[in-house]
Amino acid sequence: MNRILLLEDDVSLIDGLVYSLKKNEFDVEVARTVCEAKQYLSELDRYDLLILDVTLPDGTGFDVCERVRKENQQIPIIFLTASDEEVSIIRGLDSGGDDYITKPFKLGELCSRIRALLRRAGVSKSEKNTSMECGDITIDLLGSRATLKGKALDLTSAEYRLLCLLVRNANRVVTRDIILNELWDDTGNFVDDNTLSVYVRRLREKVETNPSHPEHLITIRGFGYQWKEVSI
Repeated sequence: MNRILLLEDDVSLIDGLVYSLKKNEFDVEVARTVCEAKQYLSELDRYDLLILDVTLPDGTGFDVCERVRKENQQIPIIFLTASDEEVSIIRGLDSGGDDYITKPFKLGELCSRIRALLRRAGVSKSEKNTSMECGDITIDLLGSRATLKGKALDLTSAEYRLLCLLVRNANRVVTRDIILNELWDDTGNFVDDNTLSVYVRRLREKVETNPSHPEHLITIRGFGYQWKEVSI
C-alpha cells in the first residue's frame, strides 16, 4: 500500500480526501501546517507521494516542495491550488512539483493522477541503473537513448517509452491496457488503441530486420505484446 502525506488545512476537504484515498487503497497521513509537515518529512523515506496545498496558515506548499527537493529529487509531488493562474502553476512546477490540480476537483481525477505519478516513480526506482541491455538492444536511461547493435535508434518520445516498457518486461506478455496506461502523456491525454498500433508498427520498422516477420516485438493476439530477448 502506497503511503501519501497530505498537507492541507481545510478540515472539510481533508475528511473527503482521506476517505476517498483510503477507499482507493492508499495509506494517508495528514499535516495541517508547514511546521507540522516538516516534522513528518524528517522521515521522508516513509512516503511514496506528497500532496501539498499551496496556501497554508504558516507558509506555502511551494516552500515545503523546495525543501523536499533538496533531499529527494524522485518522490512525486502534486499541488492542490485554488488558483489556475499561470503564475501559480509555473511557481509550483519551478519549485519541483510534478503535477497540480485546481480546486474544486473530482476525486477520481486526483486518484488517476496519483496512480500515474506512482507508476512513473516506480519505474524510476527500478531503473537506478543507468542502462538496460536485452539481446542486441541497449538503452541509456540517463540520456533517453537506445541503440541496436551499437547503432543509435531514431525514436520519438512515445516510441522510447514503449521500448523501455517492453524491454523492462522482456519475455513477458504486456497487455494493451498496461501499455496504454504507461503511455499516458504529461498533458493528461490518453493514447488510444489505434495510436498504439501505429507506435508498435513504427517501432518494429526501427528494431526488426524484417518488420513483417518480427523476432523482437511479438504480437500476442487478444492480449498485447511481448519483447523476446534475442539477438538478430
